[in-house]
Amino acid sequence: MQTSDSEGSLTEYDIIPKGGHDFSQYHPDFASPDGDVVLGSKDCKVLFRTHSYILKTTSGFFRSMFSLPGGSSSPGKATEVIYLNDDDKTLESLLRMVSGLPLLPLDSCEMVDSVLHAAENYEMPGAMSIVRLAITTLPFSDHALHMYGICCRYGWEPEAKMFASRTLVYNLYEPAHRECLEKMSTTALWKLLALHRQRREVLRQQLNNPPFVSGQPAVCIQCTGVIEYHTWRELKYKIILEMDIRALGDTIAQGLSEWPEAKACWRAGCPNLNCGRLLYDKTQTQRAIQEAIDKLPTL
Repeated sequence: MQTSDSEGSLTEYDIIPKGGHDFSQYHPDFASPDGDVVLGSKDCKVLFRTHSYILKTTSGFFRSMFSLPGGSSSPGKATEVIYLNDDDKTLESLLRMVSGLPLLPLDSCEMVDSVLHAAENYEMPGAMSIVRLAITTLPFSDHALHMYGICCRYGWEPEAKMFASRTLVYNLYEPAHRECLEKMSTTALWKLLALHRQRREVLRQQLNNPPFVSGQPAVCIQCTGVIEYHTWRELKYKIILEMDIRALGDTIAQGLSEWPEAKACWRAGCPNLNCGRLLYDKTQTQRAIQEAIDKLPTL
């Protein structure tokens, strides 16, 4: 820590002696005169008066700071302002978490990032556990890639698996997701790509096994003529392409009624004009495909 001569040249953690600070600068929920520590946001606009005991018991950073000779909470020492390198909203969220006050909503990925970064810097495991619980709520369901990266970074395995399964609705190769993917560790990215690919390959294997036809030439069970399953091969290819785009597979059911490959498959019949038997039972085939998708791995 360094003592700054002016508020305009603050380093990451600066202590400035009390004086010249208008009381109106204090956050209304952190303005108790009983507080013996004053923290300031990096923009020098908001002050937070709190208790050193709270900080020492919830933060390894402040516990070490106050244990040093001449620490800010030394008896009889004038209150000083400790300016931290965090904005006022981040500091307020963090202090509410460790002080037992009503929490601010974590309403954006940026807010989650900033609070976690500050909690990590100040060694506040309690605050980090609160954020860990908060990110599993509904508002962050639409940010699965971002949340997956966070969970992997902090080793939150159950939450990482949950968000990994929620990324199955994304095409990971779309440019819109590049920024999130670039922020992930190599291990986290590999696991995510492996999950998406595994679902595609498992489905590919299942579509080649009974109750599905192999796709090779066969004999018609009605007229014993030779039949080709080329329409089924084309439909399987279309299904696998769709899994590349959306590994959840939830769009395939609709595609089986609308895709040209699907319509051609359901119309396909024995080439023997005296037979004309339909080669595929549309209803049973659709049901079997859906059952195969439902059994795919999600973690």
